[in-house]
Amino acid sequence: MSAAPVPAATSRSSPADLFSTPVDGVEVVATLSPSRANDFMTCPLRYRFRTIDLLPEEPTREALRGTLVHKVLEQLYDLPAADRTPLRAAGLLQLAWQQVLETEPSVAALFDPAGEADDFDTWLATCSDALASYFELEDPRRLEPAERESYVETLLGSGLLLRGFVDRLDVAADGAIRVVDYKTGRSPGPMHEAAALFQMRFYALMIWRTRGVVPAMLQLVYLGNREILRHCPDEAELAATERKVEALWRAIRLAEETGDWRPSPSRLCSWCSYQSLCPAFGGTPPASAAAV
Repeated sequence: MSAAPVPAATSRSSPADLFSTPVDGVEVVATLSPSRANDFMTCPLRYRFRTIDLLPEEPTREALRGTLVHKVLEQLYDLPAADRTPLRAAGLLQLAWQQVLETEPSVAALFDPAGEADDFDTWLATCSDALASYFELEDPRRLEPAERESYVETLLGSGLLLRGFVDRLDVAADGAIRVVDYKTGRSPGPMHEAAALFQMRFYALMIWRTRGVVPAMLQLVYLGNREILRHCPDEAELAATERKVEALWRAIRLAEETGDWRPSPSRLCSWCSYQSLCPAFGGTPPASAAAV
């Protein structure tokens, strides 16, 4: 297939590039994932720094915890049902740490450079706590996921390719689909639930468009405070999500064309790696690395 060049905002290398399939006969104008869409909605300037300029981000213990816990919860279901116990999960946690350390040795610098074991052990205990929370919320011995870390994509009529990875898909005997996502943080308050569910609706939209089935349940599993947020979407809701995604992409393109990447200060700024470059904190953004 001969496809049009992908705009700068979507040209960065991604794990999804290893899975994305050609869309024969259709011009793909750009790609968008739930995480990048959320970046733009949260802060357009952060989207620019992360997606267009490809500025590096400082690794954090919180992100590393999420990586390890997700690895364990994926690998847990490789075991026979009877072996999916907290004790086996603890062993998988040690294995996941070694795997991350082999591929990203720099993460060791997140801990006390003097080599104090207590610093690392205290952090690793927070990973163990997150896994303990999981076993209080679900019994993995009673579940047989249809798919884990599943890559999904769909091409909208505009030529915008949506893609992403779903933590877990459960399929019932009657074909009903449950989309599950793990979060190591705390659940949002009632005022922020809609924003939290946007990612799940994005996944549901892709599944609906590719499989012709509206997922029966969207489920966010929050390990930070042991809460589960569930939602049952319908076709009208997913059609509205598609319109929102298209509008969001038009807003991204407009920002590219005008160079207007405004910061959007919020409580999330505390975790942003780009504060020193942000006008909201007295910084000066560098010239954009990509011209549109």
